[in-house]
Amino acid sequence: MRRWLLISVISAASAVAVDSYQQTIEHWRQQHETTLKADGGWLTVTGLFWLKPGENRAGSDPSNEIALPRGPAHLGEFQLRNGAVSFRPERRGSSSTILKPDTDQSISVNDLSLFVIHRGERYAIRLKDKQSKLRREFTGLHWFPVKEEYRITAKFVPFEKPVFLTVPNILGESTQEPSPGYAVFTLHGHEYRLQPVLDEGELFFIFRDLTTGKETYPSGRFLYASPAKDGKVVLDFNKAENPPCAFTPYATCPLPPPQNRLAVRIEAGELNYGHHASDSASLR
Repeated sequence: MRRWLLISVISAASAVAVDSYQQTIEHWRQQHETTLKADGGWLTVTGLFWLKPGENRAGSDPSNEIALPRGPAHLGEFQLRNGAVSFRPERRGSSSTILKPDTDQSISVNDLSLFVIHRGERYAIRLKDKQSKLRREFTGLHWFPVKEEYRITAKFVPFEKPVFLTVPNILGESTQEPSPGYAVFTLHGHEYRLQPVLDEGELFFIFRDLTTGKETYPSGRFLYASPAKDGKVVLDFNKAENPPCAFTPYATCPLPPPQNRLAVRIEAGELNYGHHASDSASLR
């Protein structure tokens, strides 16, 4: 009798732990979708304009190099000179403002915001529109069912010397990103490796697997993880997410390097945008 009671208590505790984990993942996924739909989220990105040296006019007049969907016919001009971008409003007597690339600094008019980005040797203006069609017609995210087996504690092998990982992107360019080491993990009885780069203190894995181009986004997916601790890193593939390019054609997404192309199906995380709820249910 005591043994039966002990087994019952252990089983109940295990069920509670599984339910708690699933709720944690579902909450994370809801927050992820909320961020995507937010005023500054990727669904508002509706334009990308590469700057030429010198003056680049912005406004709703079609003759502008940076043609806006609405607003003043001539908002002002962005100037690219010697690797620096500035903006001078159209109104007479206005002074120029230096704009730092890849920051939250922007030029805003009503529901439109314009940001400077720097990719390789080129600079561009990224347009965000709170009234974008992409945002209005967003149909929601869909995911593989949560499976705790895809929350994997991997061994992390740090590099002895600084290493840079070559990361390609959809523009046909590549960048050299610092990489602190690689993760080694076992799935379905086989060993695999993933090599991250650093992104604001987190480990950032850009990977593809055998679901890529089928159930999941054709160019691959992203996975973030906390820094390694005691030689271990947690890879929770239930949080694997689509790159911004899945939602807007105006993103400049990185692609998986050869080291991160896995010969295994990772049936966890986000499905390709446009999959219906019935699709994910069939994968249970």
